[in-house]
Amino acid sequence: MPTTSITLDVNGSPHRLDVDNRTSLLDALRERLDLTGSKKGCDHGQCGACTVLVDGRRTNSCLVLAVSAEGSDITTVEGLADGDTLHPVQQAFLDRDAYQCGYCTPGQICSTVGMIEEARAGMPSHVTTDLTDGEIELDDEEVRERLSGNLCRCGAYMNIVPAVHDAACAHDATTAAATGTGTGTGTSTGEATTTPAAAATTTAATAGTAATAGTAATAATAATAGTAATAATAATAATAGTAGRAATAATATDGATR
Repeated sequence: MPTTSITLDVNGSPHRLDVDNRTSLLDALRERLDLTGSKKGCDHGQCGACTVLVDGRRTNSCLVLAVSAEGSDITTVEGLADGDTLHPVQQAFLDRDAYQCGYCTPGQICSTVGMIEEARAGMPSHVTTDLTDGEIELDDEEVRERLSGNLCRCGAYMNIVPAVHDAACAHDATTAAATGTGTGTGTSTGEATTTPAAAATTTAATAGTAATAGTAATAATAATAGTAATAATAATAATAGTAGRAATAATATDGATR
């Protein structure tokens, strides 16, 4: 059968291969490059288990010929993490227990990565009603529609949807931090409970104990974000040895709720 020499750029590395012209990208990844994260389910583009990212767009790799992928930037589930640090989507699926047997999970994760980028770029889905804004809000209906091409035989959808919301919020936070634009767009709403990083830690400001009569040392005790400051704590100092010279130290706090 006719073969072609190609170079596939996969997860940031070039791979030179001689492939049968009929070889799918999925088979090249699994059988030639030993990247078995992408799964072969239906082999007809119907289940989504083989989903990878080709130039950032989610693609059913079972429907793409390997020879046609030459020159494209291909990312599989193995290439999403940064060393030991998981991609936010991977971490969200792990935190939400958004899988059961795990066979479809690599495709679900790659599809979610692509889906978030599509929504942020303003690409509408079948259920999008507002086409005037740039970004598409990822509510539950949008998430379910956009992931409808990824089937889960175990039925883990009730955890997959919240995982997508978590990942979208993490994506926005990362983008905001990288661009210095603040706290992100907040364009993912639905079943997930967003957990932002704790904003404040308790900082104890202590003042030196006054050694001379009439000098009061004041200290402000910062309240943790969302926690009421406790009532003022009185600290009494020892009485000085010399008659008439009493050293008092007062620790002042806000007694009212912040």
